[in-house]
Amino acid sequence: MSLTDSPPSSNYLIRMADGTFKQLNPFTGTEVWTVPGRANRPLTNDALGPGRPLEPKAVEDYCVFCQGHLYKAPPEKARMVRTDSHHAILRDVQARELFDTVPEFRRIPNLFEIISYDYWAKNFGFSLPEAQAQRKKRYLSDEAGRRHLLDVVDAKLRMSGVPLEQVAAMSEAEKLEHADAFFGGGHELIIGPRHYVENGETDRDLASSGTMTPDEHERYFRFTVAALRDIYLHNRYVRYVAVFQNWLQPSGASFDHLHKQLVAIDDRGAAMEREIALTRRNPNIYNEAAVNYAGYHNLVFAENDHAIAFAAIGHRFPTLAIYSKSERSQPWNHSPQELRGVSDLVHACHAAMGPGIPCNEEWYYKAPDADVPMPWRVMIKWRISNPAGFEGGTKIYVNTIDPISLRDRVVPRLFQIKNEGRIAPMRIAFECECVPNCLKYNPAVRREPDREQVFPPLSGEARSAAI
Repeated sequence: MSLTDSPPSSNYLIRMADGTFKQLNPFTGTEVWTVPGRANRPLTNDALGPGRPLEPKAVEDYCVFCQGHLYKAPPEKARMVRTDSHHAILRDVQARELFDTVPEFRRIPNLFEIISYDYWAKNFGFSLPEAQAQRKKRYLSDEAGRRHLLDVVDAKLRMSGVPLEQVAAMSEAEKLEHADAFFGGGHELIIGPRHYVENGETDRDLASSGTMTPDEHERYFRFTVAALRDIYLHNRYVRYVAVFQNWLQPSGASFDHLHKQLVAIDDRGAAMEREIALTRRNPNIYNEAAVNYAGYHNLVFAENDHAIAFAAIGHRFPTLAIYSKSERSQPWNHSPQELRGVSDLVHACHAAMGPGIPCNEEWYYKAPDADVPMPWRVMIKWRISNPAGFEGGTKIYVNTIDPISLRDRVVPRLFQIKNEGRIAPMRIAFECECVPNCLKYNPAVRREPDREQVFPPLSGEARSAAI
């Protein structure tokens, strides 16, 4: 199969006589098997016991992301706060102002970047844009800000293994050179408001995406999208910004405190290049190979006017896919209603899973320099197994839950939490319309007739023949 070939749809999902499911991802070519009996294991950490009692605290300080440790994090780039009538985004918060307001979400630099500020500076000649340079200057002009920066740089150097005597011997100016990354770097974190849910009783009562209200989750999404757009605007060398959320340590999270990550890179990546090539060849591939196929095989489990969710095929881990129906290919160009539609389905998936399943939430969208439209989509991958020697030797991955079983696990929970009022209104399972080509990113399908015209009512004669 060549780079631009997609496997035939008859190969996407095959059930063998013994119950083995064979899957082939239409976009990546990844081969996945689900063998009967491999899924007979607990998915969550419920087997670990009831958890240790929590000591009640007025301000959480369980990890460095908690609001009791604001001075341990690098300077905030922005925070979202509640005012009397609405939520506002505050920028350029000074060190002396950190405790003047209570942030709901915070946007901070990652102390240990995947792609460092030095990478951009040394490979591209990137330097702090004027706005960021002035922000650094303002932060340093206040003694509290200067002390905060020096303390964070000291901590970073020590944690990086620099000997204490070498840190002590560095001049203040040398240390502050390291602080450029805090103002112009491209690896950022969006920090959630709480470590544990309000009135949590044990250390098992973690605050996850699913424990938020739909309104809170929409603000979390909106704040993240604003940061995503901002990174592109301030570094012209960035070709793509990866957005993801690692939840719980098996997924790669360093802290069990909810946060998203945004990482700017100067490359679109091999997977994105492959999808661009596939989309050039078949502009409607995301409808045909993803959403339409899921609808025809009863894998769609939730839908609203702006997004659709289904059990995805051909992933190393059980994966819930949420696709935006919007004409726009990038999150920052979505209308507030479209953004809310995607957020509501993502939130519902997390709420249905519960906070005990480790997962990666990954965002995919059209890179700014890509020449083909592509829908914004979010994948939630359950990290409940580890690829091992079999996978490494064969490149056939054993996924312990097939897409049909994954759907069957999620649907009853969605109905339950919908009836409890914990998620936004949406259509679930058999309620979903599953109109073909519902993704409008492809100009060729944007002005298709509505459902009544696609599926006109049967005449009396035709209805009798059908019966």
